[in-house]
Amino acid sequence: MPLSGDRVVANHRDCDTLIIMEACTYTLTFKVAGAQDLKVPMVSGESIWEGAKKANLAIDAPCSGNGTCGKCRVKLLSGTVDSKETRHIAPEEYRDGYRLACSSTIRSDTTVFVPSSALAYQNRMKVTDLRTSREQGVFTAFQGELRDMGFWGDQGLMVVRVQLQAPALEDPMADRERLLRAAAEQIGTGASIRFSLHALRKLPQVLRSADFSCTGVLRQEVDQTYTFLDLFPGNEQEPASPVLVGLAIDIGTTSVSILLVNLQTGEALAVGSAGNGQIRYGADVISRIIESTRPGGLERLHKAVTDACIEPLISQVCHTAGFPPERIYRVAVAANTTMTHLFLGVPPEHLRLEPYVPAFFDTGTLRGADLGLGVHPDAEVEIAPGIGSYVGGDITAGAFSSLLFKKESLSLLIDLGTNGELVFGNGEFLMACACSAGPAFEGGDISCGMRATDGAIEACSIDENTLEPVLKIIGPPGQKPLGLCGSGLIDTIGELFRCGIINAKGRIVQEGNRACRDEWGIGSYTLVYADRSESGRDIVLTETDLDNFIRAKGAIFSAIRTMLTMLDFTMDAIETVYVSGGIGSGINVQNAIRIGMFPKLPLEQYHYIGNSSLSGAYGMLTSRKAAEKVLEIGRGMTYLELSSHPSYMDEFVAACFIPHTDGTLFNLDA
Repeated sequence: MPLSGDRVVANHRDCDTLIIMEACTYTLTFKVAGAQDLKVPMVSGESIWEGAKKANLAIDAPCSGNGTCGKCRVKLLSGTVDSKETRHIAPEEYRDGYRLACSSTIRSDTTVFVPSSALAYQNRMKVTDLRTSREQGVFTAFQGELRDMGFWGDQGLMVVRVQLQAPALEDPMADRERLLRAAAEQIGTGASIRFSLHALRKLPQVLRSADFSCTGVLRQEVDQTYTFLDLFPGNEQEPASPVLVGLAIDIGTTSVSILLVNLQTGEALAVGSAGNGQIRYGADVISRIIESTRPGGLERLHKAVTDACIEPLISQVCHTAGFPPERIYRVAVAANTTMTHLFLGVPPEHLRLEPYVPAFFDTGTLRGADLGLGVHPDAEVEIAPGIGSYVGGDITAGAFSSLLFKKESLSLLIDLGTNGELVFGNGEFLMACACSAGPAFEGGDISCGMRATDGAIEACSIDENTLEPVLKIIGPPGQKPLGLCGSGLIDTIGELFRCGIINAKGRIVQEGNRACRDEWGIGSYTLVYADRSESGRDIVLTETDLDNFIRAKGAIFSAIRTMLTMLDFTMDAIETVYVSGGIGSGINVQNAIRIGMFPKLPLEQYHYIGNSSLSGAYGMLTSRKAAEKVLEIGRGMTYLELSSHPSYMDEFVAACFIPHTDGTLFNLDA
């Protein structure tokens, strides 16, 4: 039976028929710059992308391996694969060995080279960095607001230092009871104190290593009930003495950020971030939910975010701060609904099936040992509650950190990431919804799109006379551009429209050196020529890309309009707009308004608030009252399911123009 692509039948003398060949096993070798070769066993017919998942190699594939994004490019060095030519790879590149990993199936022992662009999401991911002046300013202001509201220092943890009398024949009281008696004298009459197993196991050695002086970490459970969590030798305040340390975690669909905090002072000791290891199973939550239903899929997804992502980050920040992970006595986690389910190992499959019901909104307080986290086994783990299938704890945490819940004025929170989530309201009510903006803001569905990593164009301005662009590139000085990230995409389309290069439908209407049409009549604008790009290829924005992005921005604006209309408000009712999320830091609000993504409001009404999910988790971490307030916000928030709202599709269609079919919304002639 003849096979397509690169198949060479003569190479497989041991396989007489196709059926037998499918059982043949081969070795797939990945060569990655700056790393050791990775080898995995493969069955004939499996794709290179499937092999990458076996090797725990996160090759970027925002389309979930459907062959539509063109991001999983690899170079075939040796071996035989079936791989048809695709529009994502030019004929000359195909002859040089370039293939899409998701569309190339193994037919022999094979070696491929993985370029840095295919690993960019993991190796170059730019996420919230509290060390930058802007992020630090936002975070410091939030700390002050927490203190002003009384959400501070009540995490229920305390440190006691005691000196005990050593036991003797005439005083043979057990170590535990001896310590409990001394601790009760310090805490107060009526206190009921118990031991965790972790502390009990350490007790004999700790007491005898420092002449029966010790320092204990206790947690107040309810009323006057306390639990010894940990014990350390000595009772003096020394550098080696325990500091109460906590961990705030934001689990995003694309990236994960964590913050190590001194719970006694609120100081951020270290921050870490990385790409979410689940990305190898798809860029969107639906792909991951589907993967979770396959044999072993739920466990793979759980480990991809815990073992392969969060655990290394915990080790990293603890090493930076000089504290062992077992000193972490409290953890707060904020994540969207799907990520929360996968983090806990709870099946999320019903989130995508009507009537779209999650397994839980609130988990109650969990323990570090329950989740297998490399922290103190009895550490309290608080999970921010969700309110709907596609509005999760990241948004309730964001509603808390943006302080929408206590404002008199009507405010709008726009959280931009892999999807868009919105919250509107004030201290009297809050309504939230999620819109299917698709992966465009993260570089998916855009031929030259990429995530916000080194080499990404994050800002663009175009000279309306010469049509020449001026670009701002993420990365060190001299970094060559590789593609467009979300903020750069917004800028570029806004500038193309301002200069009259594209019309309201996203079609090229002014041609020149950079704006032109190909032999099939498809218009495009070249941002970077091949000799100046990192990949050696032109960076081109096509009319197809424009169509995809216009739908994404239309989803955001139509969601805002639908929510306001349902509440009988107009756009003018919005007094403040808070923009959060990884993409938010680089957004040119004026261009976002120009293309009809954000409402036409004075620029001073827009405020960037950084990673609102991580800030909310920080608040929950440092205060039990704050954690209770986040739970209260979640319970009181109204969830709007846009897919079931009758006017949403009409609003969406109307918003799929630049800026909108109703020009009066942007002070234009209708």
